Amino acid sequence: MFHPLEMMADRKDDAEGEAGVALKTKPKTQRPPMYKVLLLNDDYTPMEFVVHILERFFGLSHAQAFEIMLTVHKKGLAVVGVFSFEVAETKVAQVMDFARRHQHPLQCTMEKE
Repeated sequence: MFHPLEMMADRKDDAEGEAGVALKTKPKTQRPPMYKVLLLNDDYTPMEFVVHILERFFGLSHAQAFEIMLTVHKKGLAVVGVFSFEVAETKVAQVMDFARRHQHPLQCTMEKE
């Protein structure tokens, strides 16, 4: 009966001297660029409405949404998420549409990361 290590050693010896096989390498696929979605502060949109938007469209908890709303309020803007182009574009459109339907001037934009 052969010992597994002996069998591996035999295979190694057999492989020596054989011509190597060239393997085609796959071209590296580049990751798609990501986009930051930003909320901008204004003097009219209620804070509660901003919190609601963050919970509804970005899946944030109430505490997370409240923190981001405060950042928008204090600093003038905040990144609310980073997404592929299509997802970011959709989220911006959803937020802008929802804000307009509720007659708020809230601005939501996206920029390449």
